Amino acid sequence: MQNLEKEIGRPLFVRGSRRITLTETGMLLKKRAEEIIALYEKTEAEISAPPEDIIGDVFIGGGESYAIKTVAQAANEVQKLYPSVCFNMFSGDAGDVMEKLDKGLIDFGIVVDMSDLSKYNSMRLPYSDEWGILMRKDSQLAEKDFITADDLRKQPIITSHQSLIKGSRIYEWFGGNVNDLIINGRYNLVYNASLLVKEGMGYALGLDKLINTTGESMLCFRPLYPSVRTNLDIVWKKYAVFSKPAQIFLDKLIEIISA
Repeated sequence: MQNLEKEIGRPLFVRGSRRITLTETGMLLKKRAEEIIALYEKTEAEISAPPEDIIGDVFIGGGESYAIKTVAQAANEVQKLYPSVCFNMFSGDAGDVMEKLDKGLIDFGIVVDMSDLSKYNSMRLPYSDEWGILMRKDSQLAEKDFITADDLRKQPIITSHQSLIKGSRIYEWFGGNVNDLIINGRYNLVYNASLLVKEGMGYALGLDKLINTTGESMLCFRPLYPSVRTNLDIVWKKYAVFSKPAQIFLDKLIEIISA
């Protein structure tokens, strides 16, 4: 470990009396090493697959969205034809997804309303998502048919890490005035947000059709007004060299969307 630190020229570990922890440089090195190993294993698996067989993995990253049902349909049809193809789904925000795509760790990324796709090939998925508020059925705002920005000004809000970033659709919906909002929590996965809502921590900004609000559920969903809808694109690197399973999946997805 000391030799590695000397080679890099920075400490990688904080040495305590009973344990050793990573420094910021050490954590970065660990992350990069894991990415290199993952890419090596992905490449090795693709190269070692028998050329006459359709076998291997397809790696897809994206956020939570009902619109991904088209991707799921294509994956299901491919797997029916080729049972040895395995689909690996990675959930994350746009930054995480595009980082993995750029590094070759995933084959396809699914992004929401990404403004600049000039570096990639892309295809619009046929469904859009509606933004709204997930809340308890016994909450004050549940009596309304839709939710305005003024309704949320004095309410505790649970939001995704990306939704209030300057320039986002929700940031614009609030008129750019988000500094006075009461943010009680942030989430990456809306299921975790739903648990906070159930406990009464606040109102969750999110997309419709991701959490069951029917029947005996204690939660309900109300759309925003004015309405905010988002589109999803599936993207892949220009001049990407796909494995056979990844190319078959893309062909099937194009066939479904074009039908």
